[in-house]
Parts: sequence; C-alpha cells; structure tokens
Amino acid sequence: MGAPAPRVRESGATLLPDAGASNIWRRLPANWLPYIQLARLDRPTGWQLLLAPCLDSSCLAGVYSLQKPDYAQLALFFLGAVVMRGAGSTFNDLIDRNIDAKVERTRGRPLPSRRVSPRAAALFMAAQALVGLAVLLSFNGFAIVLGLCSLLPVAIYPYLKRVTSWPQAMLGLAFSWGALMGWAARTGDLRAPALWLYASCIVWTIGYDTIYALQDSKDDVSAGVKSTALLFGAHVKIAVSLLYLAAVLFAEIALIGAGAGFFAHLGLIAFAVQLAWQVRHIDGANEAMALRLFRSNGPAGFLLFGGLLAENMLFYLVK
Repeated sequence: MGAPAPRVRESGATLLPDAGASNIWRRLPANWLPYIQLARLDRPTGWQLLLAPCLDSSCLAGVYSLQKPDYAQLALFFLGAVVMRGAGSTFNDLIDRNIDAKVERTRGRPLPSRRVSPRAAALFMAAQALVGLAVLLSFNGFAIVLGLCSLLPVAIYPYLKRVTSWPQAMLGLAFSWGALMGWAARTGDLRAPALWLYASCIVWTIGYDTIYALQDSKDDVSAGVKSTALLFGAHVKIAVSLLYLAAVLFAEIALIGAGAGFFAHLGLIAFAVQLAWQVRHIDGANEAMALRLFRSNGPAGFLLFGGLLAENMLFYLVK
C-alpha cells in the first residue's frame, strides 16, 4: 500500500503526507507554505537530528575540559541547525525534483508540483545559507574552516542514490558533522572523543535513514534510486540492529575517553533503550510504522545530550 496522497486544505495549499501534526503552518498565508516545506519546517525531525550531534559534542567537550555549559553557543547551534537543514533540503530538492516527481510520497513537494520555480528555490537556499554562514563566523577560526569542509559531503549526497546503494553513508558523514563542530567550537581542536562521537552519529544516521527509506522502496525501484533499505531487503532489521549497536558502543568509547560520569552514561542508556524499541518494531511492509520510527529519532537524539548537559551542570555547581 502506497503512501497517502498530499492533503489539500480549503485554501488550496498542499500539505505533504509526512508533515508533522502541528497546525501552526496551516495558519500561515498559503503562499508561505511551499517555502516552509522546502526548509522542512513542517518536518522538524530533520533539524533535530542535525542539532543533536552539535549539542552532544559541545557538552562532551565541556566534560573533557571541565568547563560549564556554553548556553550561547548551544543557542547558535540551534539556529544553525534549522537554517542549514533548510538550505541542504532545498538543495536536495533542486537536484532531485525529477526523481521526486516519480515517487508517490514526494511528488507533492514544492518543486515537482511546480508550486515553486527552481530559480526561487535557489534564491531561498542562498538566503538560508547566508544565515548559516553568519552563525559559523561567530565561532573560532578552526571551527570555521571545519564547518566549511562540511559542504563537501552535503554537495555530494544528492547524487549518490543514482550510483550506489549506500547514499545513507554520505548522509551520515554530512548530518553527523556537528559531532565535530561542537567540540571544535569549544576547544579549537579535535580529539579522540569527538571522533568516536562522530563515528557513533554516522552509523546511527545510516540506521535511521534506512528506516526512513523503507517508505519508498517500491517507488525507488521503478525510479532507479538505490538505498540501504533495498540493499538489506529482508535482513533490514538485523542490519539496523548492528548499526544501532555500533552507535551505542562508539558513543560509550567517546564518553569514556572524555571522562564522563553517571549522568552522561544514564543518557546513553536511555538512548540505547529507545533504539532497541525501534528495532523491535521495524516492519519493512509497514510504511506508516517506518515514518513513526524515523520520527522517534528526533527526541531520541536529545537523550544523550540531556545526560551530558547534566554532567556539565553538575561540574559547574560542584566547582
């Protein structure tokens, strides 16, 4: 059974089938909605997944260097994650607009449905990227250079689904970059705990994006698109289990390397339990469940952050 068709409200604005449940976007002028959708503001899971590694890394660096939380920096990461998620998604939609037109779940997006022109989308992407650049320039020089390097995997990712069954791996490299940025912004360098956290986020991303890709498996075959969901096939539950196990193990190595204590490990345990719940409910034939499991990674990503933030705060209070 295919994904539901795009919903249409009385004003004629298309509401995409994988949009969140919030009604806030329905109250805005109809001509705003295509840009809300290009930026994925109606689907907050994306920016949440981009933000979590940044916050984790910043607090992990604070634990390692015995510093209190840098709340201003955490706020900047929030703004940067939202706008760069929007810019990256707009770029992806520009590249994939012809493929999206062939997939039931995505054919109602602003570009394939021609509610936004490619030129307007490109200008919108540039505006979002400029805000992201302003955020980046507020960090130290090492973090600025590191942040600019993230553009390479972001630029490559949209093309890989045409040539390899592992586009999710490149998405992991791009979406997990915050695990390096948070540390770099706090310390001006990179050390082993940040690299292990980056590795953890990469395999976590491959896992949750494999679940996400289960929604499009049938359409992807006819559109000539490749994915790990198609590659793993009937073994998708086992594959995601191994990816999630690696994510937890790599995160544990990062915590040990940074000298993290009880609260950070409590956050990791909560994260691991949530991932185990996802694996238990994977059903390759159930597209609605795939979307539900994917979305659950948004709040799941903040479980480890909560533990690391508590660890930072505890240090500051004790000091």
